[in-house]
Amino acid sequence: MFNFVYAQASGAQQPSLLASFMPLILIFVIFYFLLIRPQQKKAKEHKALLDSIKRGDQILTSGGVICKVTKADESELTVEFAPNVSVKVLRSTVADVIKKK
Repeated sequence: MFNFVYAQASGAQQPSLLASFMPLILIFVIFYFLLIRPQQKKAKEHKALLDSIKRGDQILTSGGVICKVTKADESELTVEFAPNVSVKVLRSTVADVIKKK
C-alpha cells in the first residue's frame, strides 16, 4: 500500500509565496501600462481641452452637432447653431474643438 506521509516528505518543495504571485503581479503591471495609464492621460488632455474653450471657438458636441461658442461660463456654454438660434450646453458634452479663435 502507498504511504501518503512518505509521499509528502519525498523532497518536493513548495514554491515561495512571492513566486506564486509573480504572474499576477506581472499581469497587473502590463494591464496598468497598456490600459489604465493611457486612459488617464487621455482624460487629462480632454479636461484641459474643455477648460480652454472660449468665446468664438467652433466645437463639436458629443451629439454630433457643430456650433460656435457665443458665451463661456464655468460649467456651461452658450452656443449658436444658426443665426439667432442659441442653446446652452454643458462643457462636459463637448467632444472636440474644431477651430480655435
